[in-house]
Amino acid sequence: MAKAKTPKGRRTPSVQVSQPVLAGQAVGTDAPTPKKRTSIPQFFSQVRAEGRKIVWPSRKETWITSVMVFIMVIIAAIFFYIVDAGLGWLSAIVLAIGTPGQ
Repeated sequence: MAKAKTPKGRRTPSVQVSQPVLAGQAVGTDAPTPKKRTSIPQFFSQVRAEGRKIVWPSRKETWITSVMVFIMVIIAAIFFYIVDAGLGWLSAIVLAIGTPGQ
């Protein structure tokens, strides 16, 4: 025998929550412990230490990368120009099919 459904075909939940959960409140008992706050001088010291780890590109590497980007832009522009011209030509042919006198 089938169970009776509530209106609109929805069933009532079988588990009831005893306490409401507030927005931003952790659910469960395994909440992470808060990290120790960093002082402002220590923060800037860490920022400087991370800044020293950065490997900056040389002037030659920057120039080569810029030239490669410029070449790729030119290639993409030529490609899209050819595709646009081809689609324009194709659409002109398709639109001319229904016109009389051609």
